[in-house]
Amino acid sequence: MNTQVFEALLSPWTLALLGLCIGSFLNVVIHRLPLMLERGWKLDSADMLGVKVDVPAEITLSTPRSRCPSCGHAISWHENIPVLSYLWLGGKCSACKTRISARYPFFEITTAALFAAVAWRFGAQASTLAWCAFAATLVALAGIDWDTTLLPDSLTLPLLWAGLIAAAMGLTVPLSAAVWGAVAGYLSLWSVYWLFKLATGKEGMGQGDFKLLAALGAWLGVSMVLPVVLGASIIGAIVGIGMKLNSKLREGRYVPFGPFLAGSGLAVLLIGAPRILDWLGWA
Repeated sequence: MNTQVFEALLSPWTLALLGLCIGSFLNVVIHRLPLMLERGWKLDSADMLGVKVDVPAEITLSTPRSRCPSCGHAISWHENIPVLSYLWLGGKCSACKTRISARYPFFEITTAALFAAVAWRFGAQASTLAWCAFAATLVALAGIDWDTTLLPDSLTLPLLWAGLIAAAMGLTVPLSAAVWGAVAGYLSLWSVYWLFKLATGKEGMGQGDFKLLAALGAWLGVSMVLPVVLGASIIGAIVGIGMKLNSKLREGRYVPFGPFLAGSGLAVLLIGAPRILDWLGWA
């Protein structure tokens, strides 16, 4: 492929447009994947127990067509253009005028901004596409965990293996750094989980957090595991305190850690390991 064409395809502007489209799809993943998993769990449990249960109609990431949750209006193609349709519709359903959540353009714009930032950070090279896939998966995981406190294995485990494969292909960090990053990521939170549980008798985090940090370690390398955890802890504490002060955090509930791990991992990616190690005095 011509070098100029390749550079144009992987330019920040082109990848930002791709990010808008991917972000629109991520909205579907964030909403539907937990429903698909819940339905599967109910069917599996009923099969093992030999009982019948009522389950919702089968749903996939592609079917049925997206509809307004209030009136059931089927969303047509021109009402599903990322960001533009939301603005054209005034943030309301064209049929019943019920307000559409701003989270839809939020995830589209966020994904577009991340893709553009990755293109700016890495330039026109094959690893740029790998890092865009990494960023998109983290956006989906953050959205799902925030909504449901669930980090699906169907996303965390492929992300982990993809990180190891990308390292083996020479697209990210050295393979040894990726392997030990995965090990350190998993065992660090696993140890914290069991120490907290032995001390208090309670679970301080979900086990999906172990797998997510293992995946981040596989992609970013072993030296970035501690900075990711520190960044996530600081941001999570600030958000949690803010929600508590604003009475947005109900008694007995907690703020999921996954979105902050994902956000911290993206920050480490875009800032760059050398600069972070220099800040920490480890360079």
